[in-house]
Amino acid sequence: MASIIELFLTIIGLYKWIVIASAIFSWLYAFNVVNPRNQVIDVIGRTLYRLTEPALRPIRRVLPDLGGLDLSPLVLLLGLFFLERLIVNNYAVLVS
Repeated sequence: MASIIELFLTIIGLYKWIVIASAIFSWLYAFNVVNPRNQVIDVIGRTLYRLTEPALRPIRRVLPDLGGLDLSPLVLLLGLFFLERLIVNNYAVLVS
């Protein structure tokens, strides 16, 4: 059971980094820091988009429109941190 929980926590941790990378990449893309016509940059951008968009889309539907400010990655990260703490705390209660 502990191995499964550790694996799940590792997956959550990796996904948090993917969400952060996606947010940073979107800023770099929006401010023309990276060349969007570069094939490597395009592949990285599409991969990050495909990994994060299924989780961000429902959050964007619920959040109010704030113009150019997208808070959905922040909300997703807070949810992932909450889920991680919930798993750790409940596992600690089960073990003791």
